[in-house]
Amino acid sequence: MITASIVVLHVIVSFALIVLVLLHSGRGGGLSDMFGGMGSVAAGSTVVERNLDRITIGAAILFGFTTLILALRMQ
Repeated sequence: MITASIVVLHVIVSFALIVLVLLHSGRGGGLSDMFGGMGSVAAGSTVVERNLDRITIGAAILFGFTTLILALRMQ
């Protein structure tokens, strides 16, 4: 039962991580350009981009944690 719930969480985090990575700006676009460009620049990146970075890092850590837990439970 616990393994099934971890698998469901893992799948949700996987899709969220894909979406978050795709929202990041590449060479000339991304989320900041979609919402008006350089509105509030702080330390070289917009506030939205910095928050997106933090959320992406959190999702990546959660993805790694669920991967590790699933690997240990499948042994």
